[in-house]
Amino acid sequence: MKVLIVLTSHDRLGDTGRKTGFWLEEFAAPYYVFKDAGAEITLASPRGGRPPLDPKSDEPGFQTDATRRFLADEAANAQLAATVRLDSLDAGDFDTVFYPGGHGPMWDLAEDPTSVALIEAFWAAGKTIGLVCHAPGVLHRVRNPDGTPFVQGRRVTGFTNSEEAGVGLTDVVPFLVEDELVDQGAIFSKVADWGVHVVADGRLVTGQNPASSTEAARTLLAAAAPAA
Repeated sequence: MKVLIVLTSHDRLGDTGRKTGFWLEEFAAPYYVFKDAGAEITLASPRGGRPPLDPKSDEPGFQTDATRRFLADEAANAQLAATVRLDSLDAGDFDTVFYPGGHGPMWDLAEDPTSVALIEAFWAAGKTIGLVCHAPGVLHRVRNPDGTPFVQGRRVTGFTNSEEAGVGLTDVVPFLVEDELVDQGAIFSKVADWGVHVVADGRLVTGQNPASSTEAARTLLAAAAPAA
């Protein structure tokens, strides 16, 4: 199976002067779910090269077995340092695509026409799509063939309003994932803050938060397997 993982290239947390990027757990945990299943993994980002890591996600309190495994994995780190440009890829070359979160995607991938077109191409080809935490927000510009919002009438989850409030960034992010998806007609579900929650609606798999990363990747892998 060929898996594409799409990471952010955005490193500025609004006008706070702080850094952001992708959240390490949301990348590392799925990376090893896919790798341990024997998948061929390609890493991509809008600008290519090394994507920015949210420094907070590398703090001791947020490290997990998966993040520690990644930090000690020279080959995986070399692969991360050389992501390919998103606009150089063809959805036809992959079986499934996964978007890790972190706040970075809220600024670049959420508005990136290349990312939008890639997701639409995966869906049109009957392939699976997975996104976790803030990454479901990148669906807000994706459209169905009839022009309606892609998430309209679909069951999804993502980083909740209360989780965003919990990290103190409600007034910093460009939009709130939960509100945006609900406003577009999604059937949004959630559990208590920071709990594990994954929603599979056919070929679309979404996870609520970092704790949901492993389960989201496993669910995506299971959904993608019959078509591989």
